[in-house]
Amino acid sequence: MAFYYLETSALVKLYVREPGTERVLALTTRSSENRWPFGFIPGRTPLCDKAARKGGRHPTLAANELLATFKVHIEARFVIQKITDFVLDIASVLVDRHTLRAFDAIQLAGYVVLNSSARSDMPTFVCSDQALLVAAKQEGMVILDPSSTT
Repeated sequence: MAFYYLETSALVKLYVREPGTERVLALTTRSSENRWPFGFIPGRTPLCDKAARKGGRHPTLAANELLATFKVHIEARFVIQKITDFVLDIASVLVDRHTLRAFDAIQLAGYVVLNSSARSDMPTFVCSDQALLVAAKQEGMVILDPSSTT
């Protein structure tokens, strides 16, 4: 069983068709025994923002539909990495070390905490944000960019 930490730029590909969607869908198929944690608080806001931008003339409707589906999936399909004070403390260090945006640093910090408590192989950090991937790689993480062709 593989363990993939879905950063928001990867998570959104499950709900909005864009480059990398097929690869993320392949990782998360129901027949797969993979597990998919993500950072809950920062995952919601960018996800809805992306849906609203893709919603055309009815952005609120698209965002609401996406959020309803996402809420069902949270309980049934995902492992939620809670955003704790410890995660926020690590995020503060990561913001300074890599000049990251706050939400990105929280995502990365969530992975760091998850990885430190993992009993088996290191989880793969799945992300399509290039600056965040560079920071993750510098932190020694196993990374996967679902949008890349390699």
